[in-house]
Amino acid sequence: MLRLGITGGIGSGKSVVCQVFQTLGIPVFNADDAAKWLMENDSELVASIKKLLGDDVYNSGHLNRTRISSLVFADKNKLEQLNQIVHPATRLYAKKWFESQTSLYTIKEAALFFESGTDKDVDVMLGVYAPLELRISRTMKRSSLTREQVLAIISKQMDETEKMKLCQYVITNDDQNPLIPQVLQIHQEITAKLKN
Repeated sequence: MLRLGITGGIGSGKSVVCQVFQTLGIPVFNADDAAKWLMENDSELVASIKKLLGDDVYNSGHLNRTRISSLVFADKNKLEQLNQIVHPATRLYAKKWFESQTSLYTIKEAALFFESGTDKDVDVMLGVYAPLELRISRTMKRSSLTREQVLAIISKQMDETEKMKLCQYVITNDDQNPLIPQVLQIHQEITAKLKN
């Protein structure tokens, strides 16, 4: 079974691309959703996060995302330490998920593949590219973040052009090029290779 990694910066539209693949019957593992779930449900992980960031990053067992963001995006070391705690747990969870799948190929969606070294856990990488201003406006629309906060997140992510160069496939999600034909072409290429 082939494992396809889908990546792209914040606001690039990775999730929308994954939804199109899901309509084709391809299972998708969302690393961010898995990490959030584990950060609230894995007792060892919860204890490690509280030790690193303090008890007030949880409210009645739920993550206080605003508090966590304010702590880690203001302190690069704290962000790195948090990633060192969360990434291995998410990686193990993803490995078990992949092992349980039976389809021709599967997808793992994550923003930080190359940054975290988890690109080595998949066979092929697909990048979702969108122009910077479009990414900023999309992110501001869907969250309560300011332009400055979005730019701060983007500054912590790998350069988009460099990221796309490391991918075997690239989908352009710029509201000009239709997404579905791009996804269908990649889907057909992958399935044709796997069936031969």
